Amino acid sequence: MRKVLILVMLAAAFGLCFVKISAAQNATGSIDFTARIAPTAARPEPVRQFTFYVLTKSYAEISREVGNKNEVPTRENFIETLKVSPELKAWLKTHDIMDLAAPDTDKMISPDDVLQVPEFLAAYQRANSGGVTSGMPNPKFNSAIKEKDPEKYEKLKKDYYTALRKFIQAHPSTIAGIELELDAVNPQRKWTQLHVEQKRRVTRTAPEVAQNKYLAGKADTDLEGHGLVTGLVAGQYWISTLNLDADAGDERLGWDVPVKVQEGQTTHVQLTNLNATDSRQQTQ
Repeated sequence: MRKVLILVMLAAAFGLCFVKISAAQNATGSIDFTARIAPTAARPEPVRQFTFYVLTKSYAEISREVGNKNEVPTRENFIETLKVSPELKAWLKTHDIMDLAAPDTDKMISPDDVLQVPEFLAAYQRANSGGVTSGMPNPKFNSAIKEKDPEKYEKLKKDYYTALRKFIQAHPSTIAGIELELDAVNPQRKWTQLHVEQKRRVTRTAPEVAQNKYLAGKADTDLEGHGLVTGLVAGQYWISTLNLDADAGDERLGWDVPVKVQEGQTTHVQLTNLNATDSRQQTQ
């Protein structure tokens, strides 16, 4: 009788355990998705044998999170690191320009800027040297005069600046082309490189963060572009291709689509051009 009682208790425990397991399985949901890309003027094609990731956070937000931890310096802090004169740093900070070689830079440089910013003065002198510009005053002071007679040096320098200011004001067109002489001190190349490197760090790091911290499941599509991810606790998810693109014809697309999973239900999702992001537009 005792053995029978023990067997009954074990059976009951096993049954209860089975019920709990079944209940837990029923409590989860699934995402059933199909991915298709429609090239221009062509029929949609299935995205075959491509890995899709189900994340608990938007991949776009994850990328921003990673980017915020790998920020480039602010514009003002970057300017402070440049090996240029304090006057040029001040000019850059007060003007909405970083590329000194841009075609319209000369229109933003005033006669006073030419005289006050050493780099602009040197560029202006080079642009108008060799007798190209007639009537332009020439400096009559040099280091030898400065060493021998500092007062004379300062007077000659002041006279030159006064004459040059009047000349530039009378001939504003002589500033045109000054940007061609500013390549050596142009901060644009370095500024662009900082952003390129930051983007590379995000591109490299964000997929790792997404898979290590926010991955809930993943699936490879079959030849029909179909995939299934099961065992998902009810809640908000995102179907993502991370930083990878699927292509068909002239289209290169990625997805970061929000999906709500209900307890014990399968959510069906169609991934198409309409809810995708075009990687070509993002890089422009």
